[in-house]
Amino acid sequence: MKIFVAGATGAIGRPLIAQLLAQGHEVVALTRSLEKAQTLAEQGVELALADVFDADAVKAALVRAQPEVVIEQLTALPKTYSGESMSAAAALNTRIRREGGANVLTAAQAAGVRRYLRQSIAFWAIPGAGLGDEETPLAFDASPAVAADAQIVTEIERHLLETPNLEGIALRYSFLYGPGTWFAPDGDVAQQVLHQQFPIVGSGEGVWSWVHIEDAAIATVAAAERGNPGIYLITDDQPLAVRQWLSAYAQWLNAPPPMQVSVEDALRISGADAVYYGTQMRGASNAKAKRELNFQPRPLEWMVNSTVAHAS
Repeated sequence: MKIFVAGATGAIGRPLIAQLLAQGHEVVALTRSLEKAQTLAEQGVELALADVFDADAVKAALVRAQPEVVIEQLTALPKTYSGESMSAAAALNTRIRREGGANVLTAAQAAGVRRYLRQSIAFWAIPGAGLGDEETPLAFDASPAVAADAQIVTEIERHLLETPNLEGIALRYSFLYGPGTWFAPDGDVAQQVLHQQFPIVGSGEGVWSWVHIEDAAIATVAAAERGNPGIYLITDDQPLAVRQWLSAYAQWLNAPPPMQVSVEDALRISGADAVYYGTQMRGASNAKAKRELNFQPRPLEWMVNSTVAHAS
């Protein structure tokens, strides 16, 4: 198939392009960077030069390309993972997801695209027992940034899934790890853990779900090829409480054990969002992706040989 990718040079865009090409698809990549365009061209990717905020240019690029499928991976996340850096990036990230994404979606309609996939987020389910799935309500009453993002995710997904004459698929990725991510050995979170700057909050009962960035790309290609319209949670088989994954991650990095801080101190120092992530996050189920996309995620790499107990 001919597949148009917006956000082709981001962390997930790079392995996605590689997977699409490996599966024999013809790929057109939207980019506004001539430097990044050169790298894509060397891979055999057709280029579409346009700024996602220029609606007319995006429409012209898509109409010219005439793809069957669009995969949108637009984000503007910082290289560092902290409350300050995420807050600083929030406005642009929201704008690129809302306005940039809307421009690509409108252009796709104009170009007669059959199927449209959008990146979304897997870990905003309301807190509760067990794993959240595609039907679990999102946490609109959570801490400020989480609640705001849950609203944005809902708005973006609804806009896509209610678009007529288009097979819309929202891919809710869990926390991405692997090359080019915050959790890679050379990533920002790894550096924080090495310096004991990423603590366990309270008893660390918040449950995080994970997916290797290459597995996320594989699932995305499968969804593009044969997924049913709707929402998919893209996550591995082993959601873990913070006290488990963070202790094992530190061990894997040969870092000192993570510090532990009280909920009260975390609220005072880092704010309500850090407490939510550390104590209330709910894990996500991948049952639908495994059933419909034959998704087979790898084990979380730092848990494979870990001596940290797996039991919650």
